[in-house]
Amino acid sequence: AYLWHGQEMIFGAFGAALVGFVLSAMPEWTDTPPLSGRVLWLAAGAWAAARVVGLFGVDALLAPAAAADVLLFGGLAAYATRLAWLRPAARLASFAGWLWGFAVASAFVRIGFLQGDPVLASWALHAALLVFLGLLTLALARIVPVVLNLVLDPTQQTTPFRPHPGRRHLAAGMVAVALAGHLAGVSPAVQGFLLIGAGAAFLDRVGDAFVGRAFFRAEVLVLAGGAALSGVGLAMMGLGRLGLVEAGLAGLHVTTMGGLGLAVIGVFAVAGRLHTGQALRLPGLVVAAVLLVLAATALRAATAFGFDAAIGHGAASLLWAGGFLLWLVGYAPVFADPARRSNDGCG
Repeated sequence: AYLWHGQEMIFGAFGAALVGFVLSAMPEWTDTPPLSGRVLWLAAGAWAAARVVGLFGVDALLAPAAAADVLLFGGLAAYATRLAWLRPAARLASFAGWLWGFAVASAFVRIGFLQGDPVLASWALHAALLVFLGLLTLALARIVPVVLNLVLDPTQQTTPFRPHPGRRHLAAGMVAVALAGHLAGVSPAVQGFLLIGAGAAFLDRVGDAFVGRAFFRAEVLVLAGGAALSGVGLAMMGLGRLGLVEAGLAGLHVTTMGGLGLAVIGVFAVAGRLHTGQALRLPGLVVAAVLLVLAATALRAATAFGFDAAIGHGAASLLWAGGFLLWLVGYAPVFADPARRSNDGCG
């Protein structure tokens, strides 16, 4: 059950966010027409079909569900590869490579389930999480500079912020090293130190957001917080490999619910403002949503250290879902208004 839960978090919840991000951001980055119509409905149908099987536990449909996931994420990787080939100046090759890794990981997770092999499924899920973190840091490397420059100069007449070259892809590189160690089957201790190193690189990413008082703007803090919690969670997962089991379990949820959760809601909130012609400053409803995600993460992590699991798991689930529901409540009206359009971008 816990493996299926992990799969639905990574490939279901975060997978949906990834599909939406790639199909909207990459056409913008490459100045190409976005996909529309039947292709989008097919992608949504593939995602939904794989999720329904998990919801109802229909064993006879495990193979079709596996095919739906693999085709969805493989198609996403193929789409990114095509754009990288058509627009080499957009520098999408690394995105495409990580997306292929995500598709392959989804296939191995499904093979593990089909064969009744929890070891293989767990191994592939850990790889998928690292791949998603690699994609996250590449996305942040593009989005954060745009956000910081808009915060520092809303007129967009200047670009007062320049990202530190050494930080730009350090986290992705360290995650790649940790992933290589995992795939190679190095000892748990070595994997632990590699995870701690990757976590430190994520924390170093936060340094780019230190731009004076503007650092305390909500739109800056939410993206920096996503990187920070991802880093803290990875370091805790590394400690778990070194023998501190409770820290490892807590770190897994700090990374996913906290790091990935904050990053996803932050990107949704920022992009939702910029692409609907609104000022960048995030509304109070988004701040409340972020606080709910943080509270959910703290509760879920606390259960690893002895806090009542029945209370912690239930409350954390409700708070985490409530955070995204708050975001949706705040943004749905403007999304439903086709008259509000903007050419502003976020990367």
